[in-house]
Amino acid sequence: MRRQIIVMFCSLFCFALGPAWAADQGQAPNRGALFKVRNGEHALYLFGTIHVGSRDFYPLEPRVAGVLKQAPVLALEIDPLGDPQKLALAVRKFGLVGPGAAAPALSPEWRRRLDRLLKQYKIEPQTVAAMKPWLLASVLTVSEFASQGYDAEQAVDAHLARQAHERGQKVVELESPEGQMGLFGNLPAAEQLLFLQETIAGIEDKEQATQAREIAEAWRNADIKALDALAAKAEQDDSFSGRFVQKVLLDGRNPALADGMAKLMARENNSVAAIGVLHLIGKGSVPELLRQRGMTVERIY
Repeated sequence: MRRQIIVMFCSLFCFALGPAWAADQGQAPNRGALFKVRNGEHALYLFGTIHVGSRDFYPLEPRVAGVLKQAPVLALEIDPLGDPQKLALAVRKFGLVGPGAAAPALSPEWRRRLDRLLKQYKIEPQTVAAMKPWLLASVLTVSEFASQGYDAEQAVDAHLARQAHERGQKVVELESPEGQMGLFGNLPAAEQLLFLQETIAGIEDKEQATQAREIAEAWRNADIKALDALAAKAEQDDSFSGRFVQKVLLDGRNPALADGMAKLMARENNSVAAIGVLHLIGKGSVPELLRQRGMTVERIY
């Protein structure tokens, strides 16, 4: 499984924010994954998100809506409604080449293939000329998701953040834009180019389109078997992108995410932590790490 699809579900780069959708809960179906974690007298609800969305994702089902409404704190990887300067600074530091410098160059053949995709997505080459290869790969991934009807503007994280801010709830960040983007920006130039090449190839051979639908449908239907199958594929992927996802974006981040949740539980009761759903499944997942700390973890769905 190529990392460029997976990364949208385990790392958050909110390029834009969508409108607040209707709050009427009705009989909305289960989405993603929901856990309840207990440690002594304190509990925390752990909800798996994806970092793109579709209008029909909302409203979320009543149990999630209810715990969100009552939670003293909403914890996110990063708050998409937080300080925009932090995001802008992180993009400049890790995603763009410096003044007078040039981005690592693709070979002529890969450049032709990239140009075809830019034309397909109606992206002017000059608008991405200063981007490092990893950031350009992410832009292509977002564009491919949009072509499949899944939009970064309707990301689940942004939806949750908007509702929490409108209610005046406290929103805390478990990570930072700089920390997330540094994982990509610090890759050597040759690895960033390989990353971009795998993105281009995945889009061309329709692999990304297929996987986008599979992952979005698994989240849309709270399909445990499908989510577990996706986790297994990610663990078995021996491509550069796949290894980067598993070792760096998942295994490398899960301990700190679990630590942040444990600290939150020590301070607050019945808070909600909402992070990318792939952090909640597979070996070394956040729920498993919390169990190893002696906490009781119940999977609601």
